[in-house]
Amino acid sequence: MAEIAGFPVRPGMYEVNGATPLQSGINFTIHTHGGTSCELLLFHKGQREPYAVLPFPEAYKIGDVYSMVVFGLNIEDFEYAYRIDGPYLPEKGQIFSKNNVLLDPYAKAVAGQRIWGFKQENAYHARVVKDTFDWGDMPQSNREMSDLIIYELHVRGFTQHLSSGVKHRGTFAGLMEKIPYLKELGINAVELMPIFEFDETVNTREVNGKKLLEYWGYNTVSFFAPNTSYTAAQEYNQEGNELKTLIKALHDNGIEVILDVVFNHTAEGNEKGPVFCFKGLDNNIYYMLTPDGNYYNFSGCGNTLNCNHPIVQQLILECLRYWTVSYRVDGFRFDLASILGRNVDGSPMNNPPLLKSLAYDPILSNVKLIAEAWDAGGMYQVGKFPASRRWAEWNGRYRDALRGFLKGDCWHSYDAAWSISGSGDLYGGFHEESSNNYAGYNSCVNFLTCHDGFTLYDLYSYNEKHNEGNGWNNTDGSNDNLSWNCGAEGETNDPEVLKLRYRMIRNACAVLMCSRGTPMFLAGDEFGNTQFGNNNGYCQDNEISWLNWDLLYKNRDLFEFFKFMIQYRHYHPVIRRKLPNAVCGMEPLHTHNLNAEDLTIPGNARTLSVSFAGYDKDKGQDDLVYVSVNTFWEDVTITLPNLHGRGAWYLSVNTYGDGQGRFCYPSGQETRIDGTFIMRPRSVAVFTGKSY
Repeated sequence: MAEIAGFPVRPGMYEVNGATPLQSGINFTIHTHGGTSCELLLFHKGQREPYAVLPFPEAYKIGDVYSMVVFGLNIEDFEYAYRIDGPYLPEKGQIFSKNNVLLDPYAKAVAGQRIWGFKQENAYHARVVKDTFDWGDMPQSNREMSDLIIYELHVRGFTQHLSSGVKHRGTFAGLMEKIPYLKELGINAVELMPIFEFDETVNTREVNGKKLLEYWGYNTVSFFAPNTSYTAAQEYNQEGNELKTLIKALHDNGIEVILDVVFNHTAEGNEKGPVFCFKGLDNNIYYMLTPDGNYYNFSGCGNTLNCNHPIVQQLILECLRYWTVSYRVDGFRFDLASILGRNVDGSPMNNPPLLKSLAYDPILSNVKLIAEAWDAGGMYQVGKFPASRRWAEWNGRYRDALRGFLKGDCWHSYDAAWSISGSGDLYGGFHEESSNNYAGYNSCVNFLTCHDGFTLYDLYSYNEKHNEGNGWNNTDGSNDNLSWNCGAEGETNDPEVLKLRYRMIRNACAVLMCSRGTPMFLAGDEFGNTQFGNNNGYCQDNEISWLNWDLLYKNRDLFEFFKFMIQYRHYHPVIRRKLPNAVCGMEPLHTHNLNAEDLTIPGNARTLSVSFAGYDKDKGQDDLVYVSVNTFWEDVTITLPNLHGRGAWYLSVNTYGDGQGRFCYPSGQETRIDGTFIMRPRSVAVFTGKSY
């Protein structure tokens, strides 16, 4: 035992990163390759100047790791940070300065971030967290990817609007109040937009009288710490309990939790950005740097994390393990995941070690790994992401093909048919027969909308984006939305336009839920939520981005349609996976033209169908589904498959409606269809085959 700054100390546990409470002390461990000395700073809550500075003795350093146990500390009485000295050689990427107060990269909680929208004037400080949460005997989920229905949401925006009716608006607790709603809707997985600690006050500005913030959260401050402004209650030194309570409640209700994680860049930005963590630890290790010491920007956000450096790999792996073990997270969606496959010089790698490590890590073996398989540097890897038979992808081709086809662009018909069928040309179809690197339908996440772009309502209400409120003269956001306003731009009272818009939304929902792969949709799409034509609401912490729950009551029939389609998908496993061959003799999977006997899809087709057939052992009967999509503006007659006297087809869904306000028909209430069916203009019909 020694003494430093009046505190008893001893060498620490070098293999345990971060700050760890022990029975009678706190273990502090941090590492730097280029730094030459390290100091531990202790602060009283909210104070700018440290009340104690503890230099690490050289004897407390092994390799690049400094570790020290400090005794006599009460975790409730202090915050901590580090100062690291070393060479200042910007041209070589080294920018050490003993004046920089640095956040622990393994911090489990960040101080001063509790109040949403409040600018933290002090440097970032960390708090020591004591984990006392009891998960009980809750087992890990073993659902297949293709059995999920993913619901993407923003924690704050989901309940911040006054119409949400919850007590704790904009928080984890507020989201927990909405679990009965999620159960009624029928989804079984939520994908939470970034909930790691981020600084929403970066680039704060005012446009048209509205305060704009970094609302989405894609500017990580700390990878191991939950966002404290998303909690309803203060959680000093037990940060994460409210989030864990939410996750446990979701699990108890059969809903998995997927986190949107951002390992492609950090909030430190480029040369003009602040130095509060990685830059001060080892700038030329944690970031991709040009030969002259500047920052590569494959993220479009100022810097690019150097993911395939062994030190950064270790950080990412420990981070994902931590969230899997300590928060029981079921999966991760990786923002701009192609960056994870870039070499230290930015070039694409054939077999990226990080992606392989994550795929085969024993702790992560059952969690879902989902890639946004592109980046802002021009790399697009949909269908080509290094998958190791473990990774799924956001299927960008599905989005583009179906958006185009559903609005009437017939040249998308071939890709649309492939996409509804499960994109077997990209992912190999049924994984046991797959010869490529993917796990078949478990690799394919189908979506038409997500946080980035139009909502589903706006997709059929606007021809052009309307991002003027973002302050960039409408230059931000995608210009290629494959959207259609159905005859009027934006809000309208024209009943025919509105009627068509809601039919187009039903079309999109029906096709998405009847496509092989894993469906995902954006929260609020199920009741026609709008962002008023803004397709890049990253900075809009207001009614543009918040869900308006009044629309649920206005568009209850739309909600009921989504609910029915989700139930229909759950009830028909043949949509989700290949089953044993059907007794009736129908082929397992086919695409069709107007006549079910015609298996070709012409290049100018405006109508197509997809058939799914198999034998459901659990129900002891054939599972037969026939999906027809008519994007033409006139009636079209289709001929259904011949079941050769073994059964008949029944109409389960008709998005055009029956004139009585009915668009779907529960089992036992369907209409029998003999041979042919007249598809109404711009409509989708779903037929269920039943044995005699």
